[in-house]
Amino acid sequence: MLDVLGLDSHAEAVYREMLDGPPGGIAEFVARTGMTEPQVRQSLDRLVDLGLLTPSRESVGGLRAVSLEAGLAHLLHRQEEELARRQHALAAGKAAAAQAIAAYSTLRPDTERDGNERLLGLDAIQARLEGLTRELSRECLSIIPGGAQSEASLEASRPLDELALGRGVRMRAVYQESVRNDPATLAYAQWTTEHGGEVRTSPVLPARVLIFDRTTALVPIDPDNSRLGALCTTSPGIVATLAALFEQTWEMAVPLGTARGQAPEEGISPGERELLRLLASGMTDEAAGKRLGVSMRTVRRQMAALMERLQATSRFEAGLKAAQRGWL
Repeated sequence: MLDVLGLDSHAEAVYREMLDGPPGGIAEFVARTGMTEPQVRQSLDRLVDLGLLTPSRESVGGLRAVSLEAGLAHLLHRQEEELARRQHALAAGKAAAAQAIAAYSTLRPDTERDGNERLLGLDAIQARLEGLTRELSRECLSIIPGGAQSEASLEASRPLDELALGRGVRMRAVYQESVRNDPATLAYAQWTTEHGGEVRTSPVLPARVLIFDRTTALVPIDPDNSRLGALCTTSPGIVATLAALFEQTWEMAVPLGTARGQAPEEGISPGERELLRLLASGMTDEAAGKRLGVSMRTVRRQMAALMERLQATSRFEAGLKAAQRGWL
């Protein structure tokens, strides 16, 4: 039950025993929980690390359990701090990637300098992707924003992905959450997982990124129009920064098969929360839809549903009520 807060079943069982009254020793823990001695000791160490067990003032060398209310509040606070750290790292990664792209945006088309090459047009990009896929040996990482992907893009990607997956290459991809509303893109993502790939989704994504064996990366020259061309780089510093950006994005995304249902205690889904945040920051419906990979009509439909749920007669009132509920 407490696994979402970082407790496995063994640690939770030991914590429950401590709340009921600490046993006389490790042997009694083993007898009462049915766990092995190493499992008990490992669980005790984990609970101390999480701050759920503290030194006892009555028993020298003993431990006491922090109350359930205080313990859960402490765990939630730790998770909030970790989330803030990841968001900060993600923002830093985005900024570093943008600076790297800008530094090499003046390269002449299809020429290489210091391990960086500017590819203009879809044909040049496709040719380079085919070559990089043939050379893949370990891993391919990709961030794919924009929601629904074009049929042409999916058709061009399938043989390359099939070739890599067939060789046992580990493939991880993060799509925008809105792909769940597009049958063709969703079917492609599901096909990827059925063939051994790993797919996650997130409401908002940084610019498109493809990383091959952590040695070569492709990013669009213009994130708003990937058809214009791409920067292909083997610069270790840039590739490492983009790989870190991917890992941060991956950690904050959810597996494709995860249900999107809204949390009962909050009444709002991650996508709806992000929409509220974007609109509250001053974005237009069109700009917010672009960030979320959905149409302006979808944005307005979702906002209408949120206003009805909040019993608000205007977006301003909806924003106030959302803030009061802790949604913003």
